Amino acid sequence: MAVTASGVFRRTAIERTDQRVSWERTDQAFFSSGACHVLAWTCREFYPDKEIALAALYLGDFEHPLHVYARWDTWAFDASGWNPESELLQVNSDFEGLPVRQVETITSDLREFCEEHVHRQPHQYWADPTERARAYVSRYDPPWL
Repeated sequence: MAVTASGVFRRTAIERTDQRVSWERTDQAFFSSGACHVLAWTCREFYPDKEIALAALYLGDFEHPLHVYARWDTWAFDASGWNPESELLQVNSDFEGLPVRQVETITSDLREFCEEHVHRQPHQYWADPTERARAYVSRYDPPWL
């Protein structure tokens, strides 16, 4: 699947206020905007024998990350599947019209990350998205195969 900017799937006002409406979006939309961090953590847990890091993408003067994804070597995994990380960064920068300010390697656990960056923890969604994320990760062959 070609890499798509997360902003293409930015949540509407109703999707931000009604968790069920947000939940009912397609998997790609749900994991592009609103649950990208859950997908990233799930990807790392899905491949425990690989050194998969987590990254937060910051653009412009945004205080919190625009997008979170898993990375392995020069590859990135997000709602677009596995793609070269450079393409993921460029597509998001082009879509937003802002340069990538920073790509930060995440060293905290999911709970700490969510608290620091005002993101929902899995239990705070309409339903826990963890199983949905596992199913999504399993659809894509990783680059090392």
